[in-house]
Amino acid sequence: MASRKDTTGLDNLAFDIGEQVNDQPRKKKGKGKTKGSSFEEDEDRNKPIYSVTQVPPWYLSIFLAIQHYLTAFGSIIAIPLILAEGLCLQHDSLTQSRLINTIFFVSGLCTLMQVTFGVRLPILQGGTFALVTPAIALLSLPEWECPAWTQNASLVNTSSPVFIEVWQTRMRTLQGSIMVASLLQILVGFSGLIGLLMRFIGPLTIAPTISLIGLSLYDSAGTKLGSHWGISAMTTALIILFSQYLRRVPIPVPAYNKARKLHVSKIFIFQSIPILLGILVSWLVCYLLTIYDVLPSDPDVYGHLARTDVKGNVVSEAPWFSVPYPGQWGVPTVSLAGVMGIMAGIICSMAESVGDYHACAKLSGAPPPPKHAISRGIGVEGLGCLLAGAFGSGNGTTSFSENVAALGITKVGSRMVILLSGVFMILMGMLGKIGAIFATIPTPVIGGMLLIMFGVISAAGISNLQSTDMNSSRNIFVFGFSIFTALVVPNWVMKNPDFFKTGVKELDQVINILLSTHMFVGGFLGFFLDNTVPGTKRERGLFASDESDLKGLSETDEVYDLPFGITSCLSSQSWVRFVPFCPQKRNRTQCNSEEKRTSFNEQPQKCADVTEECAF
Repeated sequence: MASRKDTTGLDNLAFDIGEQVNDQPRKKKGKGKTKGSSFEEDEDRNKPIYSVTQVPPWYLSIFLAIQHYLTAFGSIIAIPLILAEGLCLQHDSLTQSRLINTIFFVSGLCTLMQVTFGVRLPILQGGTFALVTPAIALLSLPEWECPAWTQNASLVNTSSPVFIEVWQTRMRTLQGSIMVASLLQILVGFSGLIGLLMRFIGPLTIAPTISLIGLSLYDSAGTKLGSHWGISAMTTALIILFSQYLRRVPIPVPAYNKARKLHVSKIFIFQSIPILLGILVSWLVCYLLTIYDVLPSDPDVYGHLARTDVKGNVVSEAPWFSVPYPGQWGVPTVSLAGVMGIMAGIICSMAESVGDYHACAKLSGAPPPPKHAISRGIGVEGLGCLLAGAFGSGNGTTSFSENVAALGITKVGSRMVILLSGVFMILMGMLGKIGAIFATIPTPVIGGMLLIMFGVISAAGISNLQSTDMNSSRNIFVFGFSIFTALVVPNWVMKNPDFFKTGVKELDQVINILLSTHMFVGGFLGFFLDNTVPGTKRERGLFASDESDLKGLSETDEVYDLPFGITSCLSSQSWVRFVPFCPQKRNRTQCNSEEKRTSFNEQPQKCADVTEECAF
């Protein structure tokens, strides 16, 4: 594929409007085309220009790597800014900038681990909103509520040992809870249990769980939106304009290659980084309104938080270069209630990641991921959460669905591009000034961004229902009851935190955390009802996943082999077949095309050896 004419430089299909506008390829002139040839051409257009193991030219690789980094930027940066209030850091912008640097640094490390030793697909790793809700629930417990004086900017001395101990105590508890909970993901991944669990976790479990990530954070988004409705509305409108109305409008840029020399190429910049562009434009407007004193300078007056000088001299005070390290906030501590809540979020993250692996494989031209690759990918994500907890990002890591979608836009499925993205994130995480700049984003601008992001997350969860039969009254009941109950119960528990009194403080905390975590309530009800209320596999949306599993059994590819010849070295060892996350060099009996068109149940003898060798 790399030898094709349209793979040179910036002239590939992702960038040149003359060749393709998104999913609308230019029609070629010609007569006498048959239906079969037209179908083959459509299939060819859907193939990636660069497959997983191919490497684009260095300049194209760098450009695409930066694009993936910017695509993930909005989601990654939002997490520490949301957690800042629960950590009592809303008036400490310098520490917020350090959290931003830390989460970028850890995301880069985890991306390198996942692409090199994990599932080995071009899939970016970053922070997960699935852990934000239980983290906020933990920090909302009466014992962890922020002191009243931390809410007043004039009373906060960010260098005071008392203030430092206030926020670091909360961070260390959050760190320890994430580290202990990540052991569950490591165990489920490397033991191969993920395959067993996914048999019982269907769309009716995943849909309410993911949707509730966005729905449960409406209060946080509303608070930031209300700091200045005009600026928030402008930010939201700009992101909608860029991502929906202008996404197919190309921007001409100068380009050069050996074939066409200096020429003009066209890039779909609005489709690639709409969130970043919306933030930058709104940020600039706030800056202009600040320097001309249009916005109020009195902290007690409505609209003050839209000023760009609210965060003080955080940029000048931040170091140019700093390296995050494990234990930078002190020795982590563990909260049983926190561990249970974070575990609920991790289970949600695992289910979402498995879906991302299959989508990424399809878009990058790789065969469906085998069980050993999925097990290894989930295990490495667990190690990533362990690292994130140790470094103190206040969050874990997961696969980014946004970047999987970007593969379908660029038609470049090379994992080298994602490796470079990981390197960029590590570098950005070490530049202290970069994190400080992002920490100064005005509050209403963040609110406008969250309004879009949380809405998309909620809709993304509902989209999991597309394989289920939503004409079924059974499915409508399971989904509707799970969603509504998960909104009602946590809301009541948060308003009545002292209702559960068992006499055991730790048990009271666990009950409060679990019942105030929307994802846990909705996910548990969806899981229980979907697996107990009678329904067919097709009705429940499990039939499609079964078909993809069977398809994966009949295909082989070395994409998922471990690097540096590790797979070849292990293949001679007899014990490797008992290790669920290790690939094996196997001699498979190939079924002919006629046999592949029939089900495995209909051809048990001819394909038996293929099935046995693929089973773990």
